[in-house]
Amino acid sequence: MKFTEEHEWLRPEEDEENVVTVGITEYAAEQLGDIVFVELPEEGTTVVKEDDVVVIESVKAASDIMAPVDGEIVEVNSALEENPGLVNEDPLGAGWFFKIRVEDMSALDEFMDEAAYKKFI
Repeated sequence: MKFTEEHEWLRPEEDEENVVTVGITEYAAEQLGDIVFVELPEEGTTVVKEDDVVVIESVKAASDIMAPVDGEIVEVNSALEENPGLVNEDPLGAGWFFKIRVEDMSALDEFMDEAAYKKFI
């Protein structure tokens, strides 16, 4: 698992080549407070690193989740549309946002591992 300075996590899927699942960290979910709405991207959308991909609304604020890497959105977590609170309940598991097919997996090398992320926060 890798982490960004924007408090996103990236987990390569073991059973799907070049596919990475993306979500936000527990720290980010705590900072946002109770999440009441999540707008997900369309499957099949091609994104470029730092494109706004997901919109989150919480009781405190609205936030955008940016694409951490270039790629194609291959799956979204539609469960969040009915239950956005999953992000608060299980940010590193059931609260994931989307899966992205990445052309170059070495792009993940620029992100922090868990130990570096813990120091960062």
